[in-house]
Amino acid sequence: MAEDYLTDDEQLEAVKHWLVENGPWLLAGALLGGALLFGYRFYESHSNGVALRAAAEFDQMTSAIDKHDVAGARRVAEELIGKYSGSPYADQAELALASLSVNDGRLAAAVPPLTRVIDHSKDSELKKIARLRLARVQIAEGKPDLALATLSGGEPGAFASLYHEVRGDALSAKHDNAGAIAEYRSALATADPRYGDSALLSLKIADLGAAPAAGKAVP
Repeated sequence: MAEDYLTDDEQLEAVKHWLVENGPWLLAGALLGGALLFGYRFYESHSNGVALRAAAEFDQMTSAIDKHDVAGARRVAEELIGKYSGSPYADQAELALASLSVNDGRLAAAVPPLTRVIDHSKDSELKKIARLRLARVQIAEGKPDLALATLSGGEPGAFASLYHEVRGDALSAKHDNAGAIAEYRSALATADPRYGDSALLSLKIADLGAAPAAGKAVP
């Protein structure tokens, strides 16, 4: 290449000329790289700090619930939702608010937080749990058709047995005993020990005058 034939003085001059022309760009690039690295580290540190604060407040909420401090649990849950909107902690706080309302007998107040989780949560499992709980609230409110519509809005995944069971509850509330029995049997067939109660399902089927499995006589 041409530079291989330059004298030492000519090479030095060429380097000086290149630095004069390109030095500012090199400096700018170095500064930009440093800024990006600092920005990433700041973001990572900030994100970790936010997560730790959210976790601490979540612990306060669950502790208040364990102590039956309903007012305190509500206050912390509302703070979590306000400060960490869109996070799993906010979703859990919404579910907690709904449960507190149900325990207080205020079914209508449980609907908005459950609906927000269904509509906005980034966690598919929490969305499924919220659907189940909303459907149960709707059945308790005397709205079984609305509960069936709620359950039809998403795939149950690992909660298939519970979805079948709650559909059975909705159909039983509509006095569709045959439909309820079919759903309860499907729930029993897909029951997962982590989420379902086989003994309760068998009892629900027996209460409707049928056997747990199709084709078997009622004892």
